[in-house]
Amino acid sequence: MAAKSANLYARVEPDVKERAEEILAALGIPASNAINMFYRQVILQQGLPFDVKIPRRHSLDVSRLSEEELNRELEKGYADIEAGRTRPAREVFAELRREYGL
Repeated sequence: MAAKSANLYARVEPDVKERAEEILAALGIPASNAINMFYRQVILQQGLPFDVKIPRRHSLDVSRLSEEELNRELEKGYADIEAGRTRPAREVFAELRREYGL
């Protein structure tokens, strides 16, 4: 592995930096390593390693979808399964409970 000799200077919001570094510390990952990991993923993915889009503000109401729209949503789900973009239900529900204090 090449020696690390390049510097990166970035301005971020103090609150964002603090919150991110708390999480990284809990994971045992120095911020510089996390940034290096991010850059490597950018190279590997040939772009950002996550979707950049405006989040949906409301849940999807399947009862209001046409058959074509429903099929399109189901196809997205199948594509996620095939690409390994899934998580165990108990993990998702635990996260929702923590996030919403349930």
